[in-house]
Amino acid sequence: MRRVTRGCFVLGIFLAILAIGLLAALLFAADGQIYEKARMAILRVQLSNRTSELNAPAGSVVKPVRFHIPAGAGASAIAKALADADLIRDADLFLDYARLEGYDRRFEAGVYFLNQTQSIRQIAEILTDSSKSFIAFRTPEGARLEELADLIDRNGLFGFHGADFLPLVDEGAPLPEEFADWADIPPGASLEGFMFPDTYQLPPDVSAAGLRDLLLRAFQDRVGDDLREAALAQNLTLHQAVTLGSIIEREAVWRDEHPMIASVYRNRLDIGMKLEADPTVQYGIQGARGSWWPQITRADYYDVQSPYNTYLHEGFPPGPIASPGLSAIHAAIFPAESGFFYFRAACDNSHYHNFAVTFAEHVANGC
Repeated sequence: MRRVTRGCFVLGIFLAILAIGLLAALLFAADGQIYEKARMAILRVQLSNRTSELNAPAGSVVKPVRFHIPAGAGASAIAKALADADLIRDADLFLDYARLEGYDRRFEAGVYFLNQTQSIRQIAEILTDSSKSFIAFRTPEGARLEELADLIDRNGLFGFHGADFLPLVDEGAPLPEEFADWADIPPGASLEGFMFPDTYQLPPDVSAAGLRDLLLRAFQDRVGDDLREAALAQNLTLHQAVTLGSIIEREAVWRDEHPMIASVYRNRLDIGMKLEADPTVQYGIQGARGSWWPQITRADYYDVQSPYNTYLHEGFPPGPIASPGLSAIHAAIFPAESGFFYFRAACDNSHYHNFAVTFAEHVANGC
């Protein structure tokens, strides 16, 4: 009897150990799913009491901030970086929310543009798809290279500075040969005038050289071979046409005046008269007066010593003085037909001009 009882006891212990082992095996086979589900349930309850914090922005600054997730970055590192950038207030809360909703497994390496007015919920969702990120960048008509460099810095979203861009486009820079040949750009000249003005949506990882090439491609696509051939048919290189277009762009406020202003300059060139264009004097001052386009006086016409000063030098200046739009380039190649040799601003503050054939008429148009 004692042997039977002892045997049953041993068997019971064995079965208990076996049951514990099977339970442990089941838990192991489930890869901790029971524990994980329990942890997520607790986390969900905890976060349900912090809904207002999840929906609240970190601040009121709307200006976008460039935020980079490097390859292999974990959710903890991302949460810390967001907090360091003042884009979220609580890194632990962001991390808990990301884990609860599964964002921690979906964060995608890349560049994003975030701002303080976005909530934790919104930021977590954004950081799962870097393909939706882009840099909005506008290059205005009539801007010179230095102004574009300043716009790069003021934009704040580029991964480089205007000072990195200028050496790639300024005088002496090694220019893309195929484009330089197509645009008839002389050796050693800058790319002034060829940064096509438009509004662009740029990839967030664009480089300084990439921006230059993109603007040049836009110029070639928009101007095209037809305009280039039309200029050559008139014994104008495309470089000369863009140079004249840049002067027209700086002189005119209204596009509908481009062809008439172009006719004045083309008429002057035809008879060997100096262009005498005020913007070329401004360009020659090179920002020395605190502005790239300062007010000038009559004395400046002859005191500003620059090869760009068309009051001192005949023919075309060495190159463009700004980025002309398509309208100004088209007008330089296809000017209006007129007998005008002079123009000056109208006296009604309309920013239109009065045109004249003779200098006496030009003087009479003064205010």
